[in-house]
Amino acid sequence: MATTLLDQYGRPIKRSVLKRELSSPSFASVRSIIGTHHVRGLTPQRLATVLREAEDGDAEAYLDLAEDMEERDLHYLAVLSTRRRQVSQLTITVEPADDSAEAEADAELVREWVDRQELEDELFDLLDAIGKGFAVCEIMWEMSELQWMPMRLEYRLPRWFEFDRETGSELLLRDRSGDLGLAELEPAKFVVHRHAAKSGVPIRGGLARCAAWAWMFKNYTTRDWVRFVEAYGQPLRLGKYDKGSSDHERGVLLGAVSKIAADAAAIVPMGMEIEFPEPKDAAARSEIYKDLLEYIDAQVSKAVLGQTLTTDTSESGGGAYALGKVHDEVRHDIERSDARQLAATLNRDIVRPLILLNRGEREQLPRIVIGREEQSDPGMLSEAVSKLVPLGLRVGQVEMLGKLGLSEPGEDEEVLEARAPLPIPGFGGDPDDDQEDDEDDEGAVARALARSERVRRDEIDRAIADLLDGDGWEPLMEPVIEPVLAEARAALERGESLEAFRDRLPQLFAAMDDSRLVETLRRMGFSARLSGDAGLGGGREG
Repeated sequence: MATTLLDQYGRPIKRSVLKRELSSPSFASVRSIIGTHHVRGLTPQRLATVLREAEDGDAEAYLDLAEDMEERDLHYLAVLSTRRRQVSQLTITVEPADDSAEAEADAELVREWVDRQELEDELFDLLDAIGKGFAVCEIMWEMSELQWMPMRLEYRLPRWFEFDRETGSELLLRDRSGDLGLAELEPAKFVVHRHAAKSGVPIRGGLARCAAWAWMFKNYTTRDWVRFVEAYGQPLRLGKYDKGSSDHERGVLLGAVSKIAADAAAIVPMGMEIEFPEPKDAAARSEIYKDLLEYIDAQVSKAVLGQTLTTDTSESGGGAYALGKVHDEVRHDIERSDARQLAATLNRDIVRPLILLNRGEREQLPRIVIGREEQSDPGMLSEAVSKLVPLGLRVGQVEMLGKLGLSEPGEDEEVLEARAPLPIPGFGGDPDDDQEDDEDDEGAVARALARSERVRRDEIDRAIADLLDGDGWEPLMEPVIEPVLAEARAALERGESLEAFRDRLPQLFAAMDDSRLVETLRRMGFSARLSGDAGLGGGREG
């Protein structure tokens, strides 16, 4: 093992540093857990300033805003958490670099780390980068029995870090001991997950930046709607008094009108009157706020999940099952992208140092893969294969077993088999066995067939049988069925449904060339007739 190990950026890994906690918070340090909440009373002008400051390198206010957005907007929190939890719960596999025993041992070491119960929560923390653009966890290494192992990943608040002002890509730790209060991240000590929801510098890659304007306008709309409900949720109370009423009497009336809202009861002297005039168009005016909020939530759902139908169902039927299936596929595309980015981060910041510290330099490393296996509809697949195999489509048995989730049966294992069809009397087999077949058959139809008179095939049947006994029929049928087979293969590659393929079959008739088959059958029929007329076929029995 080399004395000096280098990380993926060519920096030396210091084993003595790996045992220390480098980015822990403290009350009086630059890394405090107390939020600053720079965005209270946010205005469009202030939001534009916050976003511009984040681009220039000072992202503290922006990261505070991203945190507040999750805490104050339940819809944004719901869709963002759904996306993070969906990816963090996906299946994780470890692939060895090659087929050697050494590569398998490397992969087994990584699997030992992956099998920890805490990993799902740690991945959820790393996926905080989806909203904020990046997320950082400090690796807590433990050395036991001469083996280095990342025992846990400690989440660190994003505002404790800052991107360099020159490139906007290198992440630095806020630390008083570093130059300008910033220090480089120690090699093999941090997991830094950058999420690219859009191209550009990392601080602009998070969804919070895209959703910030919608979040602010939603706050304005919600605030105005609450005021509207407060004003019109209770009926307007109008008290009337005589011109000669004293100040005391007017005060009594005002108190009565005021108490009606809270106590729903009041008394007034005789001669005083209280009316409850209904505001005009109050319900219609309230719908304006509701429609705007629903529109904003729908846009946020599209930005975070890529669709809306799995989170909201409109009164017009927008949550239809068919459309939901289509939209759910868009969501799976986003899931695959998130999983790929997360796996790349783990391979870079966990797998590489784990193998280097324990097993030394490697040209190739094991690889973490995150995602779900592609699933197909067994019913639709079985139906398609059962219809296409008779047309000449060749399908491997092992592949079909894998698609259906079945294993190959063992040598001594009983297997399910299709029930053999009942023999038809007069067509094959020993004629003397007909009575025995009839006795074994319990079906009425089979008994009727057993009692029927034997028939012999005519000369045309014999000619066709002669053709089918060899391979002579295949060249004749190939131009007939090839258009169907070609279209079937194309439909399978496109993932089309059996119904769509069946609807397109009539369009293939024009491309099916049956000229050779028709001509052959014509000649066979003519020959069979001559043979029958000449009595040449009497010696062969069916």
